[in-house]
Amino acid sequence: MKKLKDRWEIKKNWQLIFPFLGLVALLFCSYLLSKAFLSFFPSLLHTITYKSILYPLILLITYVLYRVTIYLFHKLEKKWKINYKWEMIAIFIVFAITGSVSAKISEPIISFLGIHKGNTNGWIYWPVRLLLIFPAYQILLLITGWLFGQFTFFWDFEKKMLRRMGFAKMLRD
Repeated sequence: MKKLKDRWEIKKNWQLIFPFLGLVALLFCSYLLSKAFLSFFPSLLHTITYKSILYPLILLITYVLYRVTIYLFHKLEKKWKINYKWEMIAIFIVFAITGSVSAKISEPIISFLGIHKGNTNGWIYWPVRLLLIFPAYQILLLITGWLFGQFTFFWDFEKKMLRRMGFAKMLRD
């Protein structure tokens, strides 16, 4: 446990939640990817060997995702100015939650407006949906960042992104 705390620069026990949540998220993503991959082989779905293939595949994908995540941590740690390594996990979790939730809530909103995938041209449907997702994502990013104790990081992130998009006049520090 000491080695884990030292590696992720964890000073207080409550901060252990972030590596735990990160590992759970990696395992869950690996599970979903494994199930999706195995769905391409329907003959395996009804055999006893399905689980004997699924579990090693989950472990393999988890390992690959872990290595990619650690690589990204090292690259982004230098770019983003964070105080502790465990904050990287929190930031990644906030991005994942925010992206998923904003995509989910855009569907009912766009349906309320009477725009459905089946009755609207894709050249209209997708730009309208993206225009709805964008502001929802920005607001959710700040709220979720605050819940995970990373409001300052995400507020600075938002200001930087909005400046690059030409909204500098709206952001007076």
